[in-house]
Amino acid sequence: MTPAPLAARLGVPSGPLFFPVTPYGPDGSVDLDVFRTHVRRGVEAGAAAVFACCGTGEFHALTPEEFSDCLRAAVEAVEGRVPVVAGAGYGTALAVRYARLAQEAGADGLLAMPPYLVVAGQEGLLRHYRELAAATDLPVVVYQRDNAVFTPETVVALARTEGIIGLKDGLGDLDLMQRIVSAVRTEAPGDFLYFNGLPTAEQTQLAYRALGITLYSSAVFCFAPEIALAFHRALRSADDALANRLLDGFYRPFVELRAQGRGYAVSLVKAGVRLRGLDVGEVRPPLHEPSEDHVKQLAQVIERGYALLEEDR
Repeated sequence: MTPAPLAARLGVPSGPLFFPVTPYGPDGSVDLDVFRTHVRRGVEAGAAAVFACCGTGEFHALTPEEFSDCLRAAVEAVEGRVPVVAGAGYGTALAVRYARLAQEAGADGLLAMPPYLVVAGQEGLLRHYRELAAATDLPVVVYQRDNAVFTPETVVALARTEGIIGLKDGLGDLDLMQRIVSAVRTEAPGDFLYFNGLPTAEQTQLAYRALGITLYSSAVFCFAPEIALAFHRALRSADDALANRLLDGFYRPFVELRAQGRGYAVSLVKAGVRLRGLDVGEVRPPLHEPSEDHVKQLAQVIERGYALLEEDR
């Protein structure tokens, strides 16, 4: 797939962007059968794209061989119905290796995770992402967060780089994002994409929508696709009343629970998938499982979310 078709398919999504978890069996190995089931169910529920082996999918915990196997399994499960985008990260050499593995596995694009550990200047960051973009034919979305934070000028340079089609923001600095959007619109006009990539992005999506950023990742879709779809429809139809009911009754309580533990942006989501009947196993170290009490609270939050959907019928 060339960059233009992927950008077009992601640009006006028919549903949430799905970031599946990576299942592990009792012996700790990747369970590809459960992964196929998880991905297939997400696509059938209405996902517009599958972002496999990214943050929610514990990219950091996978070996290159496991990464490759998971991507092949995702591509098989999707059967061409929606794009499959793969994570790629660490230093430049390893990021390029993961990118090439993703291309070999049949992925349609890459989500470029921040480089490992180092705090680099803008010149070094730009070189890193340009080398990654040049390594394969896969379109690249650059992920801004942690140690990969860009000036508007750098994002203009990224937007002018062949193969780079968008920026996912996991930082949450709306002033910076407004300046980035304005700079790219002025100096590199085109179809550059922007994504809200904050944890539980629905919680902040009304604010991002005001900046013209309509794309966002949905970890909630992993375990409560009907709630995520209802929120997505509310945003597309400007039904702010429904969006606010879901924010007040489901998303804010979920976010407050997620804040009770480090790494819960992944492990609490995985617990939610298990609560809904699919045994995806536990997270790998250094992440840890939520406490029993937090899992009970999660079940109550999910129950309230679905009750809100019933009230809206």
